[in-house]
Amino acid sequence: MNIRNMTAMAATIGLAFNAGVMAQTMSKDTYKATEDRIAAEYTTDKANCDSLSGNTKDICIAEAKGKEKIAKAELEARNEPTTKNRYNALIAKAEADYAVANQKCDEKTGNNKDICAKEAKADETR
Repeated sequence: MNIRNMTAMAATIGLAFNAGVMAQTMSKDTYKATEDRIAAEYTTDKANCDSLSGNTKDICIAEAKGKEKIAKAELEARNEPTTKNRYNALIAKAEADYAVANQKCDEKTGNNKDICAKEAKADETR
């Protein structure tokens, strides 16, 4: 079992067990503070990518965007713990993993690149 599968399963289990705990919405101040923290982390992560170049920079940016997207989706799931929001958090994780994996595939050539891209898409779909 690869790392992505284990991470997705851990996230699913964590969300399932936290569903009862997350039964009430967050205060507006807490929500806004968390939203601001997510934005600040994204800005910092993206700035750290500026020193890189080529595909390494693309991977770094994809990771930063994915981390932000996941954090926002999880924030929504904590703020309004509906099935739809928890599902959206899982989708955000899958899409972020796919974006990073797809960028990593760009380092490969020929048939290896095609296989890598197909595996990344299959992991996202799963």
